[in-house]
Amino acid sequence: MRRAVSLATVTVLLAGCGGSDRRVNEPRPAPLVNMTAAVQDGVIRVSPRTVGAGQIVLIVSNQSDRPQRVTFATDELGGTRGGRTASTPIIPAKATGRLTIDAREGRYSVSVRDDGIRAARVFVGPPRPSGQNRVLLP
Repeated sequence: MRRAVSLATVTVLLAGCGGSDRRVNEPRPAPLVNMTAAVQDGVIRVSPRTVGAGQIVLIVSNQSDRPQRVTFATDELGGTRGGRTASTPIIPAKATGRLTIDAREGRYSVSVRDDGIRAARVFVGPPRPSGQNRVLLP
């Protein structure tokens, strides 16, 4: 009986020792940035118009009288290399939508297919700093 108990104790102690690999503590990514966009008759308004590179959540209010699909895309005039393009699902008239994108540095346009609504321009600057050692972040 003693032998079984001591063997079980040794087995448990050895199992709890763990491996010898060191865990790499990678810094946290930059906190999310919320941007708002309003699709109105004739224009799209975006705030803020300048943010740092990283993950962006674009909250869109479609204030027009028609359903719209909002696209966040590399601005051809800006010459962004390796930029990202993403679109919302169709947002019904007088409703809201949401789009999450990991934007790289460069110039972007926020647009809809309707040629009567002018696109907004957004500038994405250098990457935002890490959220490391910042408390109360989501």
